[in-house]
Amino acid sequence: MSDVVVRHADGWAATVLHALATEYPSAAGHLALGPDDTDVRPAWLHPAFWGCLDWHSSAHMQWSAVTLLASGHLSRPTADALVDVLNERLTTPNIEVEVDYLRAHPGFERPYGWGWAALLASSVCRVAEAPGPLSDPAAGWATALRPLADVIVEHTLAWLPKQAYPVRSGVHDNTAFGLGLLFDAASAFGRHDVASAIGARARDWFGRDRDYPASWEPSGSDFLSAALCEADLMRRVLPTVEFAPWLTGFLPGLASDGDNLLTIPEVLDRTDGKIVHLVGLALSRAAMLRPLAPFVDADAAARIAAAAAAQVDSALPEIDAGDFMATHWLVSFALLAEGA
Repeated sequence: MSDVVVRHADGWAATVLHALATEYPSAAGHLALGPDDTDVRPAWLHPAFWGCLDWHSSAHMQWSAVTLLASGHLSRPTADALVDVLNERLTTPNIEVEVDYLRAHPGFERPYGWGWAALLASSVCRVAEAPGPLSDPAAGWATALRPLADVIVEHTLAWLPKQAYPVRSGVHDNTAFGLGLLFDAASAFGRHDVASAIGARARDWFGRDRDYPASWEPSGSDFLSAALCEADLMRRVLPTVEFAPWLTGFLPGLASDGDNLLTIPEVLDRTDGKIVHLVGLALSRAAMLRPLAPFVDADAAARIAAAAAAQVDSALPEIDAGDFMATHWLVSFALLAEGA
């Protein structure tokens, strides 16, 4: 675990606890299926994934809780508090409600929330299998979460053949980012059929892409780089011998002097939920640039290292001391940026 995570672990964990306990404001994203289906009280509608403004943020902040616990760098009271929250949320009855909801709303949180929930489930399994004080509680969380992972796998396999084109936005519905999370989770679960299906679709959608106009990024509410999400997915699914030339063709100016993807986004209102996305963009750029460094020359790799560190530094004040529109989700992207 990086020095940044070690220094901030307790503060970030406190932010996770506060965000998960904050039931309102709430953005339910609920599609009502009839006149009696309009109750959107967060803890009633989603007993496992409430708080943190929305379902996907609650899922990935619980992934953050598991990741911080597994790091071993938390004080005992903070670690105990995270375990208590996960014990309350990740129960079989609560997950049964979530599974029923996903079956009734098969497009809900596709693919972003699917990816985070699946990654949470796979991370919990890894912790449960490791010796240590977390193995027993994590085993219970893993048992509860398995049906949720199963329904997400079913939805993913049903959806991929029907999705004619990828979504190349810089927000939640970006196809490449969600599939990257799903690929990691499926690989961890040994679901090679799912990983293979994702890889085949990625090749279909992105394999012939060339000369991406990186200078056009970012858009005004991006927290993802469409360019880097695509590159990060292809890094996962292509062998090195294929990925290296693909990356050169797709981003021929990657990490050159003045590359727009290395710049820190300008954020003019850190209380606006859309504008503050750009703080998250700094973190997601760092997270996706760092694994690309081995595929560029030494000078470019040095520029990536410096830029990624600067991107993270620029976001640090907002992660646990910013407005709730930032603190309800940024811990997760900080952990990704630091290699979690």
